[in-house]
Amino acid sequence: MADKELLNLVQAKAKAWLNSNIDSESKKDIENLIQNNESELIESFYKDLEFGTGGLRGIMGVGTNRMNIYTVGIATQGLSNYLKQQFANKKSIKVAIAYDSRNNSRLFAEKTASVFSANGIKVFLFEDLRPTPELSFAIRHFNCQSGIVVTASHNPKEYNGYKVYWEDGGQIISPHDKNIITEVQKITDISDIQFDDSLKNVEIIGEKIDKKYINELSKLSLNPQVIKNQKDLKIVYTPIHGTGVELVPRALQVYGFENITIVEEQKIPDGNFPTVKSPNPEEPAALELALKKAKEIDADIVMATDPDGDRVGIAVKNNNNEFILLNGNQAAALLINYLISQWKDKGKLKGKEYIVKTIVTSELLKDIADKYNVECYDVLTGFKYIADIIKQKEGKKKFIGGGEESYGYLAGEFVRDKDAVMSCALLAETAAWAKNNGKTLYQELIDIYVEFGFYKEKLISIVKKGKSGAEEIQKMMDNFRNKPPQTINNSNVMLSHDFEKQKTFDQISHLRYEINLPKSNVLQFILKDGSKISIRPSGTEPKIKFYFGVYDKLEKREDFEKVNKLLDNKIDNIIKSLGI
Repeated sequence: MADKELLNLVQAKAKAWLNSNIDSESKKDIENLIQNNESELIESFYKDLEFGTGGLRGIMGVGTNRMNIYTVGIATQGLSNYLKQQFANKKSIKVAIAYDSRNNSRLFAEKTASVFSANGIKVFLFEDLRPTPELSFAIRHFNCQSGIVVTASHNPKEYNGYKVYWEDGGQIISPHDKNIITEVQKITDISDIQFDDSLKNVEIIGEKIDKKYINELSKLSLNPQVIKNQKDLKIVYTPIHGTGVELVPRALQVYGFENITIVEEQKIPDGNFPTVKSPNPEEPAALELALKKAKEIDADIVMATDPDGDRVGIAVKNNNNEFILLNGNQAAALLINYLISQWKDKGKLKGKEYIVKTIVTSELLKDIADKYNVECYDVLTGFKYIADIIKQKEGKKKFIGGGEESYGYLAGEFVRDKDAVMSCALLAETAAWAKNNGKTLYQELIDIYVEFGFYKEKLISIVKKGKSGAEEIQKMMDNFRNKPPQTINNSNVMLSHDFEKQKTFDQISHLRYEINLPKSNVLQFILKDGSKISIRPSGTEPKIKFYFGVYDKLEKREDFEKVNKLLDNKIDNIIKSLGI
């Protein structure tokens, strides 16, 4: 589309909003964009904010491509219409709503509740901010048909979002995601949104559901005596101004941990996230204050949760007594190894247990599961696919745990999304178990590498903002898809997986195989030397992600640094070979 055509389209959409019944402040903002900021006008209106990996996410502001009460209202009206179609036989349709500490989260949650209420749908609205996993739990507890959590997870402060859940407590997947989008697209005028400012169908929930959630979480503990032995384990925790501030310390205390230090500077919920550039526990800068505190008190473990309490970053001490950050694959390996080994020791393995990981997560998790004859399922990136496996296997097989490289983990079946509250409790228990055996978590991780092989991973994210950025990302994917590399870092590409075409190409036999997973814009290359490279655009952020996984044997603990350096060099050479 030519620039002039695009501008005409954008101006028409902006004028349609000006002529609607939106509030006067929003009208002023639109007029200001029309008169003074053409580029921002285009970014705000050039498209409608779309559902990504489970809902809306975008920069807050006025316009069809921004998070505001009207885009939230349109999404909720479309969802309401869809729920009434899907559950027409139910006397009462119910939803649960939670929200995080971001700016406007409470406002968006109340507007969402207002639209549901106006459509005759019963709403359970949390009284105050709560972590995302508790929303998943509440959906199942109240037998809801859907749920919403208002959050942009770990994105920068200018973002907010709206994640949609289905009756199983997991985020929406096909066909519901596409069907909801269809219903949302039918809402062509803001006047089509129904609001109920009296909130007549809304029930406020809080402490009672907190207690039930924490009670279920406490049942996951496998070694209460070990925790009793190590109750003084020094834990430093930061909620990074988010929702974990109440429930993470509470869960740790219920497990039996007594020596918990919360980072004071990051204790107060604040949507401006004043102490960090980005409230993302995947980024080292977000843990700086926690690491400072940990050094002061000589802590055993550091934990940091993101604003909506579903991801957790971990730091532990190495053999030089220096704190190092674990990546998501390492934390997942520690957790899964602990869970499965303890299930084995407690006689809980009956032959029908399984774990789940995503296709970009370390193969180390599968190796651990294989040792204990526990089945391992691979799913697409996104915890909603892990939740879907749990739903499919419910009553047939037993879910031990699962995880993804992006710092999300889960155990048990009462929550159907990644759960940082649960993960903090279980990772602390893992640390206590290691300490009880005379080891640090770092030493436990190295021992896992000695037993199963040294898997090393790295993630590179390339940010490309706005319309032009989206086009650049698509071009990069097209180039890799249409001209896949034959060799990478002087190692032949053995298998090329194209999850969008649902095809695997064996470059040795030249045979093609079906991929039995839903379509997804992901490419994956498996090399002769065992390396794995995955490429995918983010479904929630303006970036393209490159995942690198390499492998080598580790004969003994003492060789760790040497092999670690070799694997780092290998990853660097792969990156150079791909020209990124």
